[in-house]
Amino acid sequence: MPISEQTVLITGASSGIGQACAVAFAAAGARLLICARRLERVEALAAQLQAEFGAEVFAFRLDVRDRMATAAALQNLPAVWQPIDILVNNAGLSRGLEPVQQGSFSDWDEMLDTNVKGLLNVSRTLLPAMIARGGGQVINIGSIAGHEVYPGGAVYCASKHAVDAITRGLRLDLNGTGVRVSTIDPGLVATEFSSVRFHGDDARAAKTYVGMTPLSGADVAATVVWVASRPPHVNAAEILLLPTAQASCTIVHRDT
Repeated sequence: MPISEQTVLITGASSGIGQACAVAFAAAGARLLICARRLERVEALAAQLQAEFGAEVFAFRLDVRDRMATAAALQNLPAVWQPIDILVNNAGLSRGLEPVQQGSFSDWDEMLDTNVKGLLNVSRTLLPAMIARGGGQVINIGSIAGHEVYPGGAVYCASKHAVDAITRGLRLDLNGTGVRVSTIDPGLVATEFSSVRFHGDDARAAKTYVGMTPLSGADVAATVVWVASRPPHVNAAEILLLPTAQASCTIVHRDT
């Protein structure tokens, strides 16, 4: 079924990769459900996509960390917005860059509750209907941090290793159901990610990308749409997507 005939749900669509995915899917003609904690942002994005692409868009507030609220919101979507064909589990964040012995419990809770439990909350709610229909796709936004560990990143890396493990496990659990499961694992992407990690310290965040050309949210989104548009018998199971200047979490060529 072409993208233009499918309904796509994108979590964490208020900025960065999630917002870029919404734009890319709208450009491809998909019907879009976009959600995030910041309702005003996804409502503004919905208006933009409707004006620019004539897209059908439904925006709503969702904090994926809240299991009961997530289930209620997704199970009570208007009938015209069901079924959901493609789920993009994008909501996620990093907080802090301290070693474990100096880490913040609240930062750890936010990362684990969003990156791991949030992904599970949304997936658990939507998967039974996909299975019953005999098809669908889950695309998880992972990270190179799900493949490696770097100093100061133990808990964030653990959360993304968990995303990798959950993705692999889902692929086993859903084998034979017709539901495809993929992960796209980006390296350095110029979004709000580093600013969020450093609690709004934009000057420190900007240093992350000095002397190199990072990926853009649009680069990742183009890959997400490509994965979603493979024929039903093809599953692009795992893609590690890096800037040319990046060889690993910690090896990045910089011109300055």
